[in-house]
Amino acid sequence: MSAVQRHAVVAGAGIGGLTAAVALHRHGWRVTVCERAAGPTAVGAGIVLAPNALRAFDTIGFDITRAAGRAIPAAMGLRRPDGRWLSRADTAALAARFGGPPLALHRSALADALAAALPATAIRYGVAVTSVDDADGSPVVRTDAGDLDGADLVIAADGIHSPLRRRYFPDHPGLHHSGETAWRTVLPAAARLAGTATAETWGRGERFGVVPLADGRIYLYATAVVPAGHRPADVRAELLRRYGTWHDPIPALLERIDPAAVLQHDLYDLAAPLPRFHHGRLAWLGDAAHAMTPNLGQGGCQAVEDAAVLGHLLADTGTEDVPAALAAYSAARCARTDAIRVRARRAGRVAALAHPLAVAVRDLAVRATPARAAERAMAALFDGFALPDGMDPVPAGVATRW
Repeated sequence: MSAVQRHAVVAGAGIGGLTAAVALHRHGWRVTVCERAAGPTAVGAGIVLAPNALRAFDTIGFDITRAAGRAIPAAMGLRRPDGRWLSRADTAALAARFGGPPLALHRSALADALAAALPATAIRYGVAVTSVDDADGSPVVRTDAGDLDGADLVIAADGIHSPLRRRYFPDHPGLHHSGETAWRTVLPAAARLAGTATAETWGRGERFGVVPLADGRIYLYATAVVPAGHRPADVRAELLRRYGTWHDPIPALLERIDPAAVLQHDLYDLAAPLPRFHHGRLAWLGDAAHAMTPNLGQGGCQAVEDAAVLGHLLADTGTEDVPAALAAYSAARCARTDAIRVRARRAGRVAALAHPLAVAVRDLAVRATPARAAERAMAALFDGFALPDGMDPVPAGVATRW
């Protein structure tokens, strides 16, 4: 390997981009993260890190408890609007089976902890990457603040609307609208009510999720089947109209929301898989590579997996071998992420059913699903992460947080 320090430029300071930057930094790379936002922000919502993402963090030596602590829910599951449970999983059983339970935290807390693991000058806020030239040779990263030369690697973590994806895959059909919109917000810890449990409630063409976060706050989300671009004039009134008669504590939680802090986004995924996640010295990860709907809670988790695999493959790679390492990254990640993208789309279609008969059949099927079958379905997600070359996802001698 050359004695010259390798340099990676990361487009985007989301969870995937920051995780990749931390992974590379810990393997001796110099990293420059370009983020279009003017600075770090507390605006955002929650994220649930499944066991596969937590194991991926372990492989890069990132201690998630710095961001979240150890608080976990006792149980989680699916409910009907009347409060009746359709399915319920004990998190102690999940921990025993998968090495640890899911961990819910605020996205900004996770981003702050990842940023703190980087050199103070690594992140350049207010700098948007507009294009990358000569990705096959010596990449030149074009930004609205000037060009960056001398990159050995460029990582496109520039989100679901990735300009770099559109440029390098001009014939790709782009995004597919799921038919749903989503509202998300986080309530302060003081808003937590007795009996608040981690659950998603399925109605007719509508869903509502309640997720207590590790720091005591509460993450709320809701979805509804509506045309793209639907934006109610009064968010609280709209949410109360849709979900205000559902089981406790949903109505009381809705009364506590700050409408100005509610985010609304129409839900999209990629209409088709990308043929590969690399081009020369340029690699895509996270939503830029495999945008998926949030129905399995795996969008952010797969970005973390991407970053861990990318860091592993580039750990001891000389500058001349970067393109080959990125080809190996594509080979390692394309099939898994697309399978999850497709599975998330199918799960969303089932959850969004609106016809009364279809909803009744769906709910009956969920209640009748044997625990063993549900565990197998989770295993495909939670046990599916592995580093290339058959390595154990958690290196020998590294203790997990549980």
